[in-house]
Amino acid sequence: MGKKKSDNYDGLCFVPLGGSEQFGVNLNAYSCDNEWLAIDMGIGFADEYFPGIDILLPNPKFLEKKKDKLHALIITHAHEDHIGAVAHLWPRLKCQLYCTKFTAEILKKKLAEFPDCRGARITVVEGGETISIGPFDVQFLAVTHSVPETASLFIRTVHGNVLHSGDWNLDPTPVIGEPTNEQEFRALGKEGVLAYVGDSTNAAVKGRSGSEMDVQKGLAEVIKANDTGAIVVTIFSSNVGRIHSICKAAEANGRSVGIVGRSLHRMIGAAKTCGYLNDVQDFVDEGELMLLPRENLVVIATGSQGEARAQMARIARGDSQFFRVKKGDTVIFSSRAIPGNEKNINYVQNNLASTNVKVINPRDTEYCIHASGHPYRDEIVDMFDWLKPNTVIPVHGERVMLEAHAKLAKECQVPNAIIPNNGTVIRLAPNSPQIIDHVETGVLAVEPGRLIDSAHPAIGQRRKLQYSGTIHASLVLNGRLDLLADPKISTVGLIDDETDDGLDFEDDLIAEVEDVLRDLQKGKRKDEEYIAEEIRIILRRFAFEVLRIKPKTDVHVTII
Repeated sequence: MGKKKSDNYDGLCFVPLGGSEQFGVNLNAYSCDNEWLAIDMGIGFADEYFPGIDILLPNPKFLEKKKDKLHALIITHAHEDHIGAVAHLWPRLKCQLYCTKFTAEILKKKLAEFPDCRGARITVVEGGETISIGPFDVQFLAVTHSVPETASLFIRTVHGNVLHSGDWNLDPTPVIGEPTNEQEFRALGKEGVLAYVGDSTNAAVKGRSGSEMDVQKGLAEVIKANDTGAIVVTIFSSNVGRIHSICKAAEANGRSVGIVGRSLHRMIGAAKTCGYLNDVQDFVDEGELMLLPRENLVVIATGSQGEARAQMARIARGDSQFFRVKKGDTVIFSSRAIPGNEKNINYVQNNLASTNVKVINPRDTEYCIHASGHPYRDEIVDMFDWLKPNTVIPVHGERVMLEAHAKLAKECQVPNAIIPNNGTVIRLAPNSPQIIDHVETGVLAVEPGRLIDSAHPAIGQRRKLQYSGTIHASLVLNGRLDLLADPKISTVGLIDDETDDGLDFEDDLIAEVEDVLRDLQKGKRKDEEYIAEEIRIILRRFAFEVLRIKPKTDVHVTII
């Protein structure tokens, strides 16, 4: 019997399972003659479409079915959109983990919080080192990014070679680590690159991403120009290079530096373990921040994306236990807004403005206070020139970014460009690269006590409740369908029950129930389920007639 099309992964195939239609939830898989390798497993942030949910994960069910053939999961770097889902999902796969030392330090702390991950084993790989994983020989290539020890992966197989870029840029003067090695990539290009699977975040942005050293100088100037109060700088907690830049900028202005935010402390601990940040001043203890003269203080805070529970949002609301802003203080947002987070960021900044705190975004100043960790167009063109790939597959970004990346590849005379969706199966070799199938993918939602599919009915019901409100009615009847007590009717999201209009509405609902019961007393069918459904229909119809809203309506009937 021949193989099903969906089971035929002969040759070399690439399957993006997350991160190729959105930011975050990155999960990628390669097959070499039906032997599998996974790369990255990150989180994404939920929006209002997922009420009650903060974090999303890639659904690993495709790889679960193949876990006896899954040789390893490689994590390219320690950003949450690439590493954050590992501890949640590793128990479903139970494969070997590979990453660089700094990434391993972060990953170990995450795994330690999950009892089901006690059996996880991490193999630490040095930059430049090549490891054999089943039919894959994988070389870790050190690249510059906004977190230490980020790796691009050069994957060698009997069918050809692939460069999986991960996140990278061509910062000429990074403050941590060395610049991306051009000669190393040119040598790989001479070896032959079947496909480049690359970061698309800034593929539509002209020019170059800039340098962290320029950010360090720019922050020093902005701190110097705002010398009347405390300075708060909010960043991505994993941006260790930015932490270094802020410390040096503060030092240049005679200021001490404090840290607020659990994830920042975790990152700094891992950085120091790996030999980073040892050339900066000691940090001020959180408990002493409010004791120092404000003009001598810089505070680094988590929450640059407006996350409600992060320290920046708490400081803006005035409920941080560590630090409070005052008139004359300045808050610097040293980051870019991830698409979809603008509303939350604006909320935080409006809270700050209402306290007469000065807010500075990258667009508000002539100085450089943020540089992207992702390549702009000129840098991507350089990479194409070095590698001379036969095929470009854009990943890591929204559709418009993938399209821009593919268009740029064609402009650079790359023979093939294939834009995937999550679940697209691309056979890279043998023969010409082509899409051969599509597999089911999706995301999981993280609740405090469980993981559920994003299509779970509970989430759909919550979504409806956001817009429609609810009516709950409970009735106790005798066999003649007489009410034995007043009906209990409650509404949520429809009225103000402390106003006359609200009370009138509830009285009208009770009147509707009584009218239905009188009609039902004339009929023959008097079972609880039938009566409850008849009353539910009438109540929902009445609410729509009065409010033009169709609320979620539940009716419970007990006949005694």
